[in-house]
Amino acid sequence: MQTIKIGVVTTSDRASQGIYEDISGKAIMEVLGEYMLNESIYEYRCIADEQSLIESTLLELANAQCDLIVTTGGTGPAPRDVTTEATETVCQKLLPGFGEQMRAVSLKYVPTAILSRQTAGICEKSLIVNLPGKPKSIRECLEAVFPAIPYCIDLIGGSYIEANEENIKIFRPKA
Repeated sequence: MQTIKIGVVTTSDRASQGIYEDISGKAIMEVLGEYMLNESIYEYRCIADEQSLIESTLLELANAQCDLIVTTGGTGPAPRDVTTEATETVCQKLLPGFGEQMRAVSLKYVPTAILSRQTAGICEKSLIVNLPGKPKSIRECLEAVFPAIPYCIDLIGGSYIEANEENIKIFRPKA
């Protein structure tokens, strides 16, 4: 079984300054650990909400050959929320269906989900997925989009992800 390299990026001015603990980045690693059977190497970053810093971090992780890069935070409408713009800048292809699905799921829980600007895209041979900032929302959104992630990574030439079928059902077309 292949080892999967995953970038986890929390964009938060306050967490990056140590004002509060980053529980969102930990939530991503926890949920992915439940979903995948592969051994995973996590490249974790907690950085400020600065577009150029987010872009350089995403490019660094893509160049480090992360199969999957998952961000949390910075996807709302506030002036400092620039994770979406950074993702769109570094990606060669956007996958708007990820954001559409995450918003559809989140709308079942909160009406403010329409304010979310999550997206996903391909940067080099990495899939980047923007998630919301709250651990509960991270779990809900990953549950909604993870079934497509292993096959997407197959299509872009990444490592083969084996899912823990007891926790999540993924989809790959029959050969």
